[in-house]
Amino acid sequence: MSQTARPSAQQYDAIILGAGASGLLCAFTAAQRGRRVLVLEKANKVGKKILMSGGGRCNFTNHFVEADNFLSDNPHFCKSALSRYTQWDFIALVEQHGIAYEERSHSQLFCVDSAKDIVNMLLKECDRAGVEIQTHCTIDAIEALESESSRYALCVEQAGIRRKLECNSLVVATGALSVPTLGGSGFGYDIARQFDIPLTDRRAGLVPFMFSDNTKSMCERLSGLAVEVAATCNGQSFTENMLFTHRGMSGPAMLQISNYWFPGDPLLIDLMPGVAADHWLLQAKQQQSKTRLRTLLGQKLPKSLVMELQALWWPQAQELPLAEMGDRLLEQIGHQLNTWTLRPSGTEGYRTAEVTLGGVDTAGISSKTLEAKQQPGLYFIGEVLDVTGHLGGFNFQWAWSSGYTAGLFV
Repeated sequence: MSQTARPSAQQYDAIILGAGASGLLCAFTAAQRGRRVLVLEKANKVGKKILMSGGGRCNFTNHFVEADNFLSDNPHFCKSALSRYTQWDFIALVEQHGIAYEERSHSQLFCVDSAKDIVNMLLKECDRAGVEIQTHCTIDAIEALESESSRYALCVEQAGIRRKLECNSLVVATGALSVPTLGGSGFGYDIARQFDIPLTDRRAGLVPFMFSDNTKSMCERLSGLAVEVAATCNGQSFTENMLFTHRGMSGPAMLQISNYWFPGDPLLIDLMPGVAADHWLLQAKQQQSKTRLRTLLGQKLPKSLVMELQALWWPQAQELPLAEMGDRLLEQIGHQLNTWTLRPSGTEGYRTAEVTLGGVDTAGISSKTLEAKQQPGLYFIGEVLDVTGHLGGFNFQWAWSSGYTAGLFV
């Protein structure tokens, strides 16, 4: 009695899960080395997070990239990949494709026209190198094989059709939990757990703050107002814009400091960075004695913010000229201007977070190849790893660097 032969699985040298920044760069790097590469993406199109980044202009890297720009349980882990594929390497690729870009504050590089330019560049490189990309793919199962020809088998569903794929190298470039509407998920962590690769604690990063006390109603009234501040928490400080929103506070300064904040921690906001506000107020009292404090502060801060601070800090003295305000009160207000202490009720969470802090524990991954130490042929790149950059193009640079590095070894 003859048996019906099972259809043989399609075989690839490398299968990459995720068509985001790290996955696409890894794909064409490997394919340029002659590897047969397939990229599987669950979404309907590639590079969704690239397209929405930087307000649609993609802050694709930074002129100054150092290990200090990244958070990880192992702060040294990122160094090898970052030195193997630097910001200058990616800038050269951008220039080679004739993409116009500009430098903004803090050495951040953005596309002049659109983030689509970066996605199209990556797709052109993939096409040139012969990379196969398939969207609308769901991975139903992953299995480690004992066969000599392949190490991994994948059961994939696409448009209601299930098929089996095999590969020697499997690259997890699935991203993480941030912005689930753009495809963020914990799928990469599930794969790590399946192969007993440890994970570190995960939480939302580069994320706005929310408040439940009277700060919330103040933020609602000031919604849309931006002011330069120095935000400090747990020994870290960032001087950039803070934006008041209907829900609380956002803007670069607050997104940056959110990476270092834990529930219950106070946030210190310096509304006059670089100015010793208490000395400045006492000096002004001598020189502009008839001026009211709100008029004086209006020289340094938006009027609407000054009126809110007046209601908070000197409601009884709001009509007094500086000459009639006691030195001690002015010193106290000056101190509050430099160290306004806020207690957020929480953050907006993964819904609006730009990144996920924590992830696949780097202790289980080779920093030289990004291959799992105890699981040959399994690689983790990009945001799924416990490597998180500051705001300013650093997370994209980690994607490029880690993708390139793995692409040399798969």
